[in-house]
Amino acid sequence: MDVSGQGATPQLFEQFLGQAPKGRPWFFWVNFSDPHHVWDPDAGRIDPAKIKLPPHLPDLPGVREDLARYCGEVERADRSFAEAMAVLRKSGQEANTLVIFMGDNGMAFPHGKGSLYDPGMNVPLMARWPGHIKPAVTRTLISGEDLAATFMDAGGAALPKGVSGRSFYPLLTGGRYEPREHIFGARLFHGNGAFTAETKASTFDLSRCVRSNRYKLIYNVTPQMEYWPVDSGQDPGWQQILAAHKAGTLKPEHERAYFGRPRPVLELYDLDADPGELNNLAGRPELRDIQQTLMAAMQEKMIADYDFIPPVLTEANQPAGGAGKKKKK
Repeated sequence: MDVSGQGATPQLFEQFLGQAPKGRPWFFWVNFSDPHHVWDPDAGRIDPAKIKLPPHLPDLPGVREDLARYCGEVERADRSFAEAMAVLRKSGQEANTLVIFMGDNGMAFPHGKGSLYDPGMNVPLMARWPGHIKPAVTRTLISGEDLAATFMDAGGAALPKGVSGRSFYPLLTGGRYEPREHIFGARLFHGNGAFTAETKASTFDLSRCVRSNRYKLIYNVTPQMEYWPVDSGQDPGWQQILAAHKAGTLKPEHERAYFGRPRPVLELYDLDADPGELNNLAGRPELRDIQQTLMAAMQEKMIADYDFIPPVLTEANQPAGGAGKKKKK
């Protein structure tokens, strides 16, 4: 059963649990609208001055205010989730229920939702099952396509042939589990807005990526496109970033991240040393093997998914400025 929004969700969940067949697995899916743009100023009270800014966002009043509203909605989502858990506990089925909390996209901020940087790809994932899952934090790579396989595994169902998702049920319960070496992401056509000067970059800006535990490779298929953040382009934060860009007051790393044109065809980041993904290492000789390994994994995934976009050219394996240029004879 799928229940969207908040409001009557606890009552609907309680009703469902009362009707669920005894002795058989059941599945209940709650969609919370928080945190989702447009930010609700009444969701929670967060002091903008006390927020620790991530490195990819410049310290501007509008950015802090947007983040404060976002964090307020995160707190409201937490309260909504607690209400659902209270219903489960009251029903007496908590001890026999696997609960997974997961986000469907990253935060709707610059460098976030709709991009292939970690703030856009890395979503919350928490699992809880008293007596079966021991409290722990892991850096194991999990893909969104693994979720269905995990629920089917937990329910005793066999996976259909050809499924690319990998159950992480054994990881949760202490069984034998072989971690993924890589996960993949794709930036496709976003939304259904008209192709205009204001929306062109946010609706049709194609890219692909592959990520290991430490490194990420991004392939910008349309590097000529102007960057525009998904959902947050009209927010005070982005508008003040635009104004700072025009005034020439942005830090160099933020200037490169949002206003460098054309963007590099390839971006390579050391996520341990540079979690903000601001220092592009593509084309560095000392990382040649890492870059080629990631590129091979990404292209293999594209072939498996019938992802028919232009292949990465050998000469494009360079930072911005050298991508795609022919050598002079």
